[in-house]
Amino acid sequence: MTTMNLIVILALLTLGGGAIYALIEKRKTEQRMADPHAPKSTLAADAPSTTPDGRGQP
Repeated sequence: MTTMNLIVILALLTLGGGAIYALIEKRKTEQRMADPHAPKSTLAADAPSTTPDGRGQP
C-alpha cells in the first residue's frame, strides 16, 4: 500500500466518522426539541437566566 492510498483511506474514514457523528447528534437534538419536558438552555431568549438548582449567571 502506498502512502497516497493510506492518506486517502484515512481521509475518507475521518469524513465518514464525522458524518456519522453529525447524524447521531442531529437525531439527539431533534428528540430533545420534540420533548416538551426537556429543560431549556439558559441561552434561550425565553428561558430563565439560571438553572433550577441556582447555578448559572444571573
